[in-house]
Amino acid sequence: MAKVRRASEAKRRPATIDETLRALSAGEQGTLNAKVFYGLSDLSEADVEKLKTAWLELGTEYRRKLLLRLEDVSETNFDLDFRAFGLFALEDEDAEVRKSAIGVLWSDESLAYMRRLMELAQWDESTDVRAAAASELGRFILMAELGDLPEDDIIPAQDLVIALMTDESEELDVRRRALEAISNSSHEVVEEAIREAYEHSELLMRVSAVFAMGRSCDEQWGPLVLREMHSVEPEMRYEAARAAGELMLAEAVPHLAKVAQGNDREIKEVAIWSLGEIGGREALRVLTALAQDADVQDDKDLLEVVEDAIGMATLAGGDLPFFLDTDARREREN
Repeated sequence: MAKVRRASEAKRRPATIDETLRALSAGEQGTLNAKVFYGLSDLSEADVEKLKTAWLELGTEYRRKLLLRLEDVSETNFDLDFRAFGLFALEDEDAEVRKSAIGVLWSDESLAYMRRLMELAQWDESTDVRAAAASELGRFILMAELGDLPEDDIIPAQDLVIALMTDESEELDVRRRALEAISNSSHEVVEEAIREAYEHSELLMRVSAVFAMGRSCDEQWGPLVLREMHSVEPEMRYEAARAAGELMLAEAVPHLAKVAQGNDREIKEVAIWSLGEIGGREALRVLTALAQDADVQDDKDLLEVVEDAIGMATLAGGDLPFFLDTDARREREN
């Protein structure tokens, strides 16, 4: 497996396409130089044309690993723009590469990209890619719901995900991701679609129904979400914990507090996130205790998650807990 140097170790200057191609080739044999990440940013049309031939010479596993790494880099380094490269990678012959390219393009808000996602959701030969594309269309639907895109512009995307969701001949993963996508809207079909999905025989569809309950921001789903927080299925407990935060269910705080002290890291972190979304004195008390525990255990990653949640919980007003007050912490440490 190629060793990866941190992007911060490289000189922060644009690499030429020729330098990037050499670094790409070298990376398949050994160390993947951070120059690759900078070189694949802000590609011109001419750069993409040069990349096409060299890209086909790279092994499939290497291309997959590179795209997965670029997903991570794109989420942490906002100075880099992989949109041109991501659109290029959507044409890759390998389905895993195409799916990861959708992840790389998470910040592309153009209608041209939305239309490309619609094509993939309908026609890609891979179920995983179709499902990922349907899911990503939910981002555009949400943007319109929030007023960041004209509603008329996303009507075709809405119509498509509704068609996919209701097509019984379509694969389950595509149908459930389509449900999740449309639940970002106030469309009239959402309530009944969630009810039908919640009664589905397949667990994964029921899990998506609970996800959709949270995204719908409709308080009528509160009792069902609270019930599913006690499910025997880990996937259901995870989505119910998240939905409790999205619905801001104050009744969920005691159980979320218990989950946040458990050993399942994924459910623990989503419970912490939800406590931050719900806020209130009790949630803040729990989060402060969790922050102190994470600090004692020197768990920096968990402490960051908890501090983010405390920040959300205190947005409505009030002072930071003593533990997170910078001056107070410095005084305590001295």
